[in-house]
Amino acid sequence: MALALYRKYRPATFSEVVGQEHVTEPLRTALAAGRVNHAYLFSGPRGCGKTSSARILARSLNCVQGPTPDPCGECNSCIGLAPNGTGSVDVVELDAASHGGVEDTRELREKAFYAPAESKYRVFIIDEAHMVTTQGFNALLKIVEEPPDHLIFIFATTEPDKVLPTIRSRTHHYPFRLIPPGVMRSLLERNCAAEGVSVEPAVFPLVIRAGGGSARDTQSVMDQLLSGAGPDGVKYERALTLLGVTDSALINDVVDGLAAGDGAAVFGTIDRLVEAGHDPRRFASDLLDRLRDLVLLCAVPDAADRNLVSAPEDELATMSAQAERIGPAALTRYAEIVHTGLVEMRGATAPRLLLELLVSRMLLPSVSQSEAALLQRLEQLERRPPATIAATGDPTAATPAGAPVFTRKSQQPTPTAETPEPPRQAPTPQRPAAAPAPAAQAPAAAQAQAQPQAQTPAPAPAPAPAPASAPAPAQPQPSPQDPPPAVAEAAPAADGTLDATAVRRVWSELLSAVRAASRSTEAMLTNAMVSEVDGNVVTIAHTSAPLARRLAEPRNTEAIANALAAVLGGTWQVRCVHGTPSATPQATQPPKAARPAPTRPSQAQTQQRQPEPQRQSPRPPA
Repeated sequence: MALALYRKYRPATFSEVVGQEHVTEPLRTALAAGRVNHAYLFSGPRGCGKTSSARILARSLNCVQGPTPDPCGECNSCIGLAPNGTGSVDVVELDAASHGGVEDTRELREKAFYAPAESKYRVFIIDEAHMVTTQGFNALLKIVEEPPDHLIFIFATTEPDKVLPTIRSRTHHYPFRLIPPGVMRSLLERNCAAEGVSVEPAVFPLVIRAGGGSARDTQSVMDQLLSGAGPDGVKYERALTLLGVTDSALINDVVDGLAAGDGAAVFGTIDRLVEAGHDPRRFASDLLDRLRDLVLLCAVPDAADRNLVSAPEDELATMSAQAERIGPAALTRYAEIVHTGLVEMRGATAPRLLLELLVSRMLLPSVSQSEAALLQRLEQLERRPPATIAATGDPTAATPAGAPVFTRKSQQPTPTAETPEPPRQAPTPQRPAAAPAPAAQAPAAAQAQAQPQAQTPAPAPAPAPAPASAPAPAQPQPSPQDPPPAVAEAAPAADGTLDATAVRRVWSELLSAVRAASRSTEAMLTNAMVSEVDGNVVTIAHTSAPLARRLAEPRNTEAIANALAAVLGGTWQVRCVHGTPSATPQATQPPKAARPAPTRPSQAQTQQRQPEPQRQSPRPPA
């Protein structure tokens, strides 16, 4: 009977242990200096070399040249403690999973007092030490605390926290780790070359991923493939069928369909994999692995050179193109959805249905109000070619499939906290046309917003208008097709400077100017508002912290500043912060003079805002 790979190629010295240099190097240094402790604790995941290192440590201690970091391999102790040796009477291995009771530990304690038969030390290797009961540890506590000079304990466990703290505090603790993919591949290639079997390069990533970083599990998987290898060696197709791994072509079809927003391709691929007998849960897990690799390729373009992503060369080229086409925001959102779906699939009776539902959520980013979905939509807008928009004049012409379209109504400004919508149940009262309104009185809409004690408006700094007795010139009635009021709506403050309220009045014109420069910046300003104007510095607040950070980028603030210069003139600086701007009181402002009754909602909304000082009549003499 042939030995398994993990037994046949078990390391015999510390120099042969791979992926655990942080443990083997200190142990070799201590052995070379003769600093030997009476108890050691080796912890870490299964199959990473804990028990093998314990045997190597016992071999190094009992060598005729020992303690030594490099056993001679020729003395009786080295031969007996070799990977395939017969063992040594002075080295006892105890499996605590079946011998962890108090009676077993008492028997071990009695044997420990005997001197070694032919070696320097009696070594007790207790595997699965976390399975020892509390009573068993208490029985060992005294001898572990004060052992004879010839006695050494080596505890190996996957759960060091379950070892009695009083025992753990008396040991030298060495934590083992999972083996990195690059080191594991070198180990597999060396073992396969020693076996004389050719293996396709694309097989190694599958085996490494199936092994999960455990040297023993990974070599067991490779041993299974080598056992079923034909004359041509281990082929990629055979490895796929034996390991149950999803074919990368199916994963590529799904990822490409998600990138193009092609629901038919995505759901058709799911139907093909189910008809082929693949497990939907395993497919979702493999898809999550692919999304993880794509996220890393977006963040680290040379992730393959850094061994962060392991895949064949042709597959890496395909993955790099997918990562560039989709973008990090969409990939992160896809990964979150698949991770949540995997949790829901546990114990599900209809895994295919859940798989179809989670890909449908990935295809419809507009149905989610999360920040990840909003960032994905903004990323799609930024990736749209501007030449296509300029050539067609249609902002939706270059919209990718599955991406929402941002539209705005320019006929009516968006109501905000400072500009409430006009009431619909009661129209604005109008005076008869034959009787002109006195100059000292204001319209009913302005009186409703003024404070009760402000009966007489304060004198305005603007030049006095024509006498009140002169009838106002007839103003043409605007048609519904007329554009909204322009820059004249932005009235300056008393000192001649613009305040936040004045800038808010021309917000729709600012958005139009920003849109001409950058559609993504205009989309991010949808829920933003002018918070403060200090000289030529305009502060814009946004309720979303991620979007506020995006707006604070130089390219976005420059686009907003250019739009302010185009609409208001002058030179402006823009600051973008996270928060909700406080409402500015409007009742303390003087009312504006009477004007003809509004004929459309936009004019009624404008008249309810802060009045314009330059149109106010002078106060009558006392």
